[in-house]
Amino acid sequence: MGRDPRTGKRLYHNTTFHGTKKEAQSHLNRSLTERDQGTFTSAADTVVGTLLDGLLLDYSTNGQSHAWAALVVRVHLRPYFGAVKAKLVGTDQIQAYIGSRREATIRTLPNGKKRAIAPASNGTINRELALLRRAFNLGKASSPPKVAAVPPIPMLAENNVRKGFFEDEAFIAIRRALPEEIKPLVTFAFYTGCRRGEILSLQWEQVDLAEQVIRLEPGTTKNDEGRTIFMAPELYETLAIQKEIRDLHFPECPWVFSRASEPVKDFRTAWESACKTAGLVTTVGDTEKPLKLFHDLRRTGVRNLVRAGVPERVAMMISGHKTRAVFDRYNIVSESDLKDAARRQGEYVASKRTSEIDRHTTGTQEQNAPVN
Repeated sequence: MGRDPRTGKRLYHNTTFHGTKKEAQSHLNRSLTERDQGTFTSAADTVVGTLLDGLLLDYSTNGQSHAWAALVVRVHLRPYFGAVKAKLVGTDQIQAYIGSRREATIRTLPNGKKRAIAPASNGTINRELALLRRAFNLGKASSPPKVAAVPPIPMLAENNVRKGFFEDEAFIAIRRALPEEIKPLVTFAFYTGCRRGEILSLQWEQVDLAEQVIRLEPGTTKNDEGRTIFMAPELYETLAIQKEIRDLHFPECPWVFSRASEPVKDFRTAWESACKTAGLVTTVGDTEKPLKLFHDLRRTGVRNLVRAGVPERVAMMISGHKTRAVFDRYNIVSESDLKDAARRQGEYVASKRTSEIDRHTTGTQEQNAPVN
């Protein structure tokens, strides 16, 4: 099937084919055509584990955060598919994996430790299958190809409409209870709807106070696309104060949100404490859990943009949503929205009735007017 580019020796590819002589000849002809086109793969014995290695290498090579992907590969995909030949993965194997993920189980990890695995939601399974499909796509696109084809990997139906958001009073109450270094961070999230990672990684070189604009560079966002965000007045005032504090005490600190010049990495304890102080907790067993999540600020930012009359396409550019389907899950209708709709409807009906009465009254007066 050609020559080894390193040694120059002729390469041979042997395949056991079950069928007629005519079918075998057709298979050979297809293989020769693929060879001439540069798409032939002799990696008939490639296992899925090799493709998963390529997936993680691709993340690392492109400088993308892949801790979650590495966890999914290690705990779920590799134990189930790792030793399976890629060419054998089809609909039956995918469905079997889905079934296994919907059941609680005890799994032995590569390091020999046992781990209890809880049943996964459709959304979680979809994210895992998306990684598997990407591994196959990368394998097919490599040179030479590691696999000849990508198996059909269907996605499951999801019912994951986001429900949490902040009314203004709750946001102010939690912000008031947070430590001083976290308050600017939640204000930023409230106005921009940016993701937690995008906010924590923000540096001063991305903030232009003179033009009142923030630039998220390509590669620093979840979808790797850059965004430009203009500041609302309160956000501008917040960042201006942050800059003054930084210039006075930590002039060399590149991070917009920091603790004594070190980037903020985690504020979960502070958040839970603030929710408790604001009375926004619920009791589960013997434990108090926050009623509000930090991610609710992203949903709130999206909703506020739409309620303010910002075109949805522009709101999507600010929040970083690429698809309308996902954006709609963040564009939540609250009770206050429903009340406002009822108020507007009532005003419209009352206004229409008043117009009808005025028109009817005017018409009657004209009919009864004396004729000179």
